[in-house]
Amino acid sequence: MHKFDESADDLAWAVFRYALDRVRVDPPLDGPRSHQELWEAVGQTITEEGLGGESVLAAFADHLAPACLSSDHPRFLSFVPGAPTNASVLFDLVVGASAMCATSWLEAAGSVYAENQALRWVADLVGLPEGAGGCFASGGTMGNLSALIAGRDQAMRRREADGSGRPARWSVVASDGAHSSIDSAARVMDVDVLLATSDDDRRLRGDAVRSAIAARPEGTEVFAVVATAGTTNLGVVDALDEVAEAAAEHRAWFHVDAAYGGAALAAESVRPHFAGIDRCDSVVIDPHKWLFAPFDCCALLYRKPEVARLAHTQHASYLDPINSGSEWNPTDYGHFLTRRARGLPFWFSLAVHGTRAYSEAVERTLEVTRAGAELVDATPHLDLVLDPILSVLAFRRIGWEQADYDAWSARLMEDGTAFVLPTQVDGEPALRICIVNPLTTVDDIAMILDSLA
Repeated sequence: MHKFDESADDLAWAVFRYALDRVRVDPPLDGPRSHQELWEAVGQTITEEGLGGESVLAAFADHLAPACLSSDHPRFLSFVPGAPTNASVLFDLVVGASAMCATSWLEAAGSVYAENQALRWVADLVGLPEGAGGCFASGGTMGNLSALIAGRDQAMRRREADGSGRPARWSVVASDGAHSSIDSAARVMDVDVLLATSDDDRRLRGDAVRSAIAARPEGTEVFAVVATAGTTNLGVVDALDEVAEAAAEHRAWFHVDAAYGGAALAAESVRPHFAGIDRCDSVVIDPHKWLFAPFDCCALLYRKPEVARLAHTQHASYLDPINSGSEWNPTDYGHFLTRRARGLPFWFSLAVHGTRAYSEAVERTLEVTRAGAELVDATPHLDLVLDPILSVLAFRRIGWEQADYDAWSARLMEDGTAFVLPTQVDGEPALRICIVNPLTTVDDIAMILDSLA
């Protein structure tokens, strides 16, 4: 299996041709198939003798890949799509072929050096000081968990130092618009989430944080406050400066979940929405969402990386060579040990295209979103939920119920027109379009809106 022979050479060129064709042509939208359909088309693929490279590649290309939605299709507009650059996608092949374990500086100094330059650009967007740093994690869920672990560890060490001991319960304050991963992290950590109510503009504000902390159960210690810079459902950015102030008053760790929205810091037109993000103790921004990197890639950054290192560094005799004398070990900054060099495709694309191209691409998606909002406003049977803040366009089809939205959404996917799923806003069904692909045009949005007539 490991020797490179003629059959491996043939397979390599077949794989290269498939990858090249995939980035060369317009991406298909495709769609899911049932298990029975896939079984009839592909059957059993894991056998004792093996099927051979070309046969397995054909099964993937002809049947399995078309059963997967292409998130880089310009009308893939549900969830938060992905739109990786060709440079990043192609370099992902290089990362796989290079067989690097990017856990530590000892094992992958060149890789970590490059990743850290990409992280520094993100840190500069946020406004973090020169000593800030972190690592690339798998996604916002792991990034949020890792950041909150660091925040609690700092609070525990502080209480141990002043002799106050552990509280009965630890808790984190988050808004009702926070990402589901905050609840997930709390369950993993066995801590409580104190919900702070958003204001009429759906933003978390400082007074709401103070009220949530004041109302905490007796014996509960708030170790962190989480703000969101670009909620997943509507793209709302919390009042970061106010939340930072409230967190500072209570010596709580201030974490910003900017997994989706943080990329907009590259666009001058919306930077004012993020005032105060530079005060964070930690932040996550996912390049695989709106900074055009392949899945999976989350930039996890700390104002003071040494705090995270205390929380996350793993100790064992076989890790001593890593822990002693290494310049920067990514594993010291997240809840993981082994990791692939998931930040390298992002770094490569940044280095190839330059940061100005990224800023222009993000601005382009924002312009399309605003133009889409104008189209919604001009259509009598459509109702805009709120003026878009970032690149989420939320609106309703007047007179429709949930079943109408579901049937329309299914029809669009079956036709291969677009992938747009309904959501819920204030307990009522609505449509949500998330635009992060620079190839999505106003005409694409108009096509979708026309289908709602």
